[in-house]
Amino acid sequence: MSDPTPPVSDLDLFDDEVLVDPYPSYAALRALGGVVRLPANDVYALTRYDVIRNALGDWESFSSAGAIGFNPTVNEALTGTSLASDPPVHTRLRATLTANLSPRALRGLKDGIDAKADAFVAELVDKGSFEAIDALARAFPLEVVADLIGFTGHVRDNMLRWGQAAMQVIGPMNRRTAESFPIAGELYDWCSGVTADDLAPGSVGRGIFEAEARGDIPPGTSGHIIHQYLGAGVDTTIASIGNLVALFAAHPDQLARVRENPSLVSAAFNEVLRYWAPVHAWGRRTTRDVEIDGVLVPEGAQVAILFGAGNRDPRHYENPEEFLVERNPTDHLSFGYGPHGCAGQGLARLEAHAVIKALSHRVERLVVGTEVRVPSNITRSIEKLPVLEVIPA
Repeated sequence: MSDPTPPVSDLDLFDDEVLVDPYPSYAALRALGGVVRLPANDVYALTRYDVIRNALGDWESFSSAGAIGFNPTVNEALTGTSLASDPPVHTRLRATLTANLSPRALRGLKDGIDAKADAFVAELVDKGSFEAIDALARAFPLEVVADLIGFTGHVRDNMLRWGQAAMQVIGPMNRRTAESFPIAGELYDWCSGVTADDLAPGSVGRGIFEAEARGDIPPGTSGHIIHQYLGAGVDTTIASIGNLVALFAAHPDQLARVRENPSLVSAAFNEVLRYWAPVHAWGRRTTRDVEIDGVLVPEGAQVAILFGAGNRDPRHYENPEEFLVERNPTDHLSFGYGPHGCAGQGLARLEAHAVIKALSHRVERLVVGTEVRVPSNITRSIEKLPVLEVIPA
């Protein structure tokens, strides 16, 4: 008879060393089971690909309502957002969010984003050396999102610090979370009082207020949706672009494959997302007793979804420790799955594809110094990546 009690690990998911390089810990947890109890964080961690994908698709058993964060304060603050709600409320809120991020809506942005990325990369190649995170991974998506949503003035200036803080506070109530709450509060306060007049005419942000005026979304929810654009999308896209620059610098043969075959651009980004997931952990709460791989997760349990652990599961991906652009893992977990699959993934793809195209067209090889990562509760990103030399294509 099988033991219904999940295996237990003394790992702290939010320990500094784990946050900087979680992959050895992910492997150890996967070896224990598809779900592992972590008393240090009071969570049940989901570690294997199939377990994670099934949970993401089962919103009725794994609820987002009051559950995506790892402290009660942030969960209370996110009440009423599409991130932290379940259908049918989630369905209605998300419809307005995704209306401006559908393939059709984004199609008209593609040429402009491609041109902007190419201009960024061309200027950096001409310089010959640069700091890749500040000069590209941060500067490019911040400009794209600011123009899209219609941010102006001090909001535009604060996008980076607000976006970073909004992700940090989703973690447990540790030092990083405590220090970030006042900054995240600035974003929350601004979004609580934002009006259409605060956003540039013709912007997506203005369109959200127009949808509210038509009755397409509940009164007073426009600010919540705009909060999600900035709070959930900017920091993760910055992480993904920084990661792809570092990975192509470390694997010039893979960049060469994209240069030789431009149709691999999309596949390459999928592999970047699989290999280095930009989000470390995300929360859910069980609404009933759930059996996973023969063990029981009780009703009301806090669940931690480890996207990066699932993305490196050898049960699902052959040679998962290798970075191979031709793998094209279209089913990677980094954008989530099911009703809560990343609403902004279309825009993130446009931005990242544009950067990959520009790099593959203009760069043969990037000679980089040591990448610097700092512990961050939720987003796993590179803080500094000095490019010492560019070998042009």
